[in-house]
Amino acid sequence: MSVIKSFLKVVGTTVLSLIFAMPSAFAQVAQATADNEHSVKKFIALAAGFGIAIAAFGGAMGQGRAAAATLEGIARNPGASGKMFVPMILALALIESLVIYALVISFSLLGKL
Repeated sequence: MSVIKSFLKVVGTTVLSLIFAMPSAFAQVAQATADNEHSVKKFIALAAGFGIAIAAFGGAMGQGRAAAATLEGIARNPGASGKMFVPMILALALIESLVIYALVISFSLLGKL
């Protein structure tokens, strides 16, 4: 019973803090809302940086999993290594092409700066 009461206290406190914080969140200041060229360029640079970082992380994870699965398959059945090698290289090339595509998109975003 005390767990439920403490949970309700936390939820109630969170809801009340959101209710009291909401008016200040929607308050508009003339200088803060004015978008200028500098703020747009800042977000383009952030988008390019995060885009290439996420693509590189995802590509590395995908290539690592593909290579690990192929090596595990070869370890279980060494006779099938010839049949597994070509599809693994093809998969690695396709994964890398997606990362290169993200790099091209980030360069095109940086070209707008």
